[in-house]
Amino acid sequence: MQEKTVSEKTAVVTGAGSGLGRRIAEALLGAGYRVALAGRREDALRETAGSNANALVVPTDVADPASVEALFSTVRNEWGRLDLLVNNAGVSLGGTVADLSVEDWRRTVDTNLTGMFLCAQQAVRLMRDQDPRGGRIINNGSISAHAPRPASVAYTATKHAVTGLTRSISLDGRAWNVACGQIDIGNAATEMTERMAAGIPQADGRLLAEPTFDAGHVADAVLYMAGLPLDANVQFLTITATTMPFIGRG
Repeated sequence: MQEKTVSEKTAVVTGAGSGLGRRIAEALLGAGYRVALAGRREDALRETAGSNANALVVPTDVADPASVEALFSTVRNEWGRLDLLVNNAGVSLGGTVADLSVEDWRRTVDTNLTGMFLCAQQAVRLMRDQDPRGGRIINNGSISAHAPRPASVAYTATKHAVTGLTRSISLDGRAWNVACGQIDIGNAATEMTERMAAGIPQADGRLLAEPTFDAGHVADAVLYMAGLPLDANVQFLTITATTMPFIGRG
């Protein structure tokens, strides 16, 4: 069957109201995708959409199964199919294993892990049942899926778990022509990383400023992953500021 052109492809981006989600959604829209913008704040989603007729604003709480089901039902009713899910929504609540509250632990797990599972589940069901069958899921992991920062027990645990989720979706998805990969990002310049210029805690207790890089490169990487035919997959892609303290001993 002939490959669809980009202008015929549809996507869902979660956490599309700010940060990396906004940059990724804007890049997909710029490339001609029809994009459902999912997030909790409708006003922020509308800012991302601007005047682009290919943007569909769908306020969504990824931690709520009914809200996620409604998101994908809207996509199915509006466009009839789904080609790409960018599973991006997440929260980062600091705290050590000794002092993190159970409430913050649960909120982090509900959003970063359960939310990704719920969105992936709905996406796979839609991709499985559509004609032609198949699609792609890209999960936003983090370099915290490889190594923790101090006082990040919940965030790090969920991002390690996302790697397992990615591998399981990739394996299960073979039966339905669903590809799944993960992008692990370190220090892309967004609102969340602005504090890095003032210094953030290091493993040895020091407070140091860290370098960042243009978040547009993340969007470009997602476009590359999304643009592959379904018989090829970037399983894991790591993109970081070149000199950030991640590889080696700092």
